Amino acid sequence: MKTILGIDIGGSGIKGAPVNTKTGVLKGERYRIPTPQPSTPNAVGDAVARIVKHFRWKGPVGITFPAVIKDGVVYSAANIDKSWIGVNGSELLEKKTGCPVLLLNDADAAAIAEMELGAGRNRRNRGVVFLLTFGTGIGSAIFVDGVLVPNTELGHMEMNGMEAEHYASDIVRKREKLDWNEWAVRVNEYLLLLEALFSPDLFIIGGGVSKKHPRYMHQLHTQAKVVPAELLNDAGIVGAALAATSLV
Repeated sequence: MKTILGIDIGGSGIKGAPVNTKTGVLKGERYRIPTPQPSTPNAVGDAVARIVKHFRWKGPVGITFPAVIKDGVVYSAANIDKSWIGVNGSELLEKKTGCPVLLLNDADAAAIAEMELGAGRNRRNRGVVFLLTFGTGIGSAIFVDGVLVPNTELGHMEMNGMEAEHYASDIVRKREKLDWNEWAVRVNEYLLLLEALFSPDLFIIGGGVSKKHPRYMHQLHTQAKVVPAELLNDAGIVGAALAATSLV
């Protein structure tokens, strides 16, 4: 199947679109709705079903989720309601949508897209590549010699006495009214910490801030190369669709 519906569940919004899995191009305009508050399984499931219905979709669906996902089961809940923990998200969303569902970590999905079709495609089979998404939180994904290390969730590692995403996420930039240079200093601190621990060859910066990269990218200085995500904020949708090709 060349076209698969990808849906990206975030802390503030849920967005989706059919994706050409050969090219990564969205086949139609993204449809976005606010993430329900509280973001309980039932409420989020209904929102996902709305997106599926909007596109009149009947086939496989790839869906990203801001949590650790193992065999479709949700094991954490940082930017989503805690009632998700222990829920088989794949089964719930299949019942809500009537479609086969592949559920995976949101940053992992974005990294799959960038490694296959975006900024990491020239390093698909070599080196250590980090994909970091900056939005409501900080998502992380690592590829080692072309193999994904799933569910790393390094936005929750301790930094300056707090979780890294409480110090350097995009929502913190907005909440604390940091200018782009002030925020970039914090992001660079985070990158240097990751570099000291993992010695990556490449950092790919994605998430909601990716389209604003000219405002801050020049402030990021590490031994590893730092580049913006090429698929920008659509990487999650595209990666979810690519991952769901396994259902075909």
